[in-house]
Amino acid sequence: MGSGFIAANGLWSDEQQEAGAKLLSRLEELDLRQVRVSWGDQHGILRGKTLEVDAFRSALKEGKDFQTATLIFDTTNNPAVPPFEAQGFGDDRLTGLPDAVLVPDPTTFRVLPWADRTGWVLSEMYYRNGERVPFDTRGVLSTQLAKLESEGFSFTTGAELEFYITRLVDPKLSFADSGWPPAAPEVTALSHGYQYLTENRGDEADAILSVLRDEIVALGMPLATVEDEWGPGQVEMSFDPLGGIRTADNVLLIRSAIKQICRRRGYHATFMSRPALPNIVSSGWHLHQSLGDAGAANVFPGTDGTLLSDTAMHYMAGLLEHAKASSVLTTPTVNGYKRYIANSFAPDRIAWAEENRGAMIRVSGARGDGSTHLENRIGEPAANPYLYMASQLISGRDGIARKLDPGPSADEAYTADVPLIPGTLEEALGHFANSEVMRRELGDAFVNYLTTVKQKEVSRFNAHVTDWEQREYFEVY
Repeated sequence: MGSGFIAANGLWSDEQQEAGAKLLSRLEELDLRQVRVSWGDQHGILRGKTLEVDAFRSALKEGKDFQTATLIFDTTNNPAVPPFEAQGFGDDRLTGLPDAVLVPDPTTFRVLPWADRTGWVLSEMYYRNGERVPFDTRGVLSTQLAKLESEGFSFTTGAELEFYITRLVDPKLSFADSGWPPAAPEVTALSHGYQYLTENRGDEADAILSVLRDEIVALGMPLATVEDEWGPGQVEMSFDPLGGIRTADNVLLIRSAIKQICRRRGYHATFMSRPALPNIVSSGWHLHQSLGDAGAANVFPGTDGTLLSDTAMHYMAGLLEHAKASSVLTTPTVNGYKRYIANSFAPDRIAWAEENRGAMIRVSGARGDGSTHLENRIGEPAANPYLYMASQLISGRDGIARKLDPGPSADEAYTADVPLIPGTLEEALGHFANSEVMRRELGDAFVNYLTTVKQKEVSRFNAHVTDWEQREYFEVY
């Protein structure tokens, strides 16, 4: 690939160097108009720049300048700290919010089927001295995967994502509606709900579901199923398992793709867990996971009639042990905690069980089944995929290292005498900020950084007078 910022700092692996060289040689035949260089921010939202093809050629050697100011944004794109006091996050290199460099990963390159002659590539954020920005969340997961590999294991995950598709009535594009945050669009239902997995309901939504299916498959995603869920216009997509970082990368693009494709066709898709619409049930993100080693692709199945191996039991115990501390990473929004309702197909307490969809951890499989693995049902679909998956590795690795015991299976998942999942983001932040294992694995700077960003969200929520409060107190007092 020759000289340049990327080569000088050794930022690409051999695989990436090979992929980059092949991509450069293909650019002319691809006949692209432009390439989007995208980066997943702290909230799991894609940001980036759209480059002319010649500029993209340069970016494959030099990277692309990008603003570190995006790191201090909360979910409304307001600064979570005073913009020029960013050293409060514990990294003096952010003082003054200098430019960073987005370094494309050429192994992630795709041509977007819904955008005219447009390429897309995922990137990571580096300082100009070649050091990775510590708040780059893809880097956080890469670090955890490297630690897991050094301990002799590989990581395989599959995603089940639930979300809502609605028909767009009014996008609310007046200047008066364009604040922080902007006004929510006015929508109506895509179809009636509560006909779970019926063919007729699925067919009602086929006009947009078929488009989504075709475009997602054209992206090269391992789509397995498209399902009509419980709520009106609620959809679940499940994806075949992949190794390493690939599921996280895919989820980042899939969510953005679904929103873009729907909007272009007059629909609005949302991965908000519990929208404020009538007759809504919550959406979740179930993460299927297992470990492999040099001898087997999956070391979780038990032997001699046992359900799970010792490694799987210790790993699962770690997920349970650190579920409270991890919940900021699996459920990072105020809204996501409104999903944890008993008897709702979402967990409300920290328990595991065999083939039980009420438990936080469901053991999927059976004795003697070589595909037996764990399904964590705690996540919300808005979660940053890198942080969600990193939380599992941090917790599971600690469980294996300490040989933790998960305790007995909770056959009555909603009445088990076990701790409850945190009830609010504010409660979850306390567990995260005070977690020794999170600080050890993520570093004080990252824990303090994410806590500051999310605390801004909590503070704004607590200052907001809700319609419930108005009804409850305005007339009576």
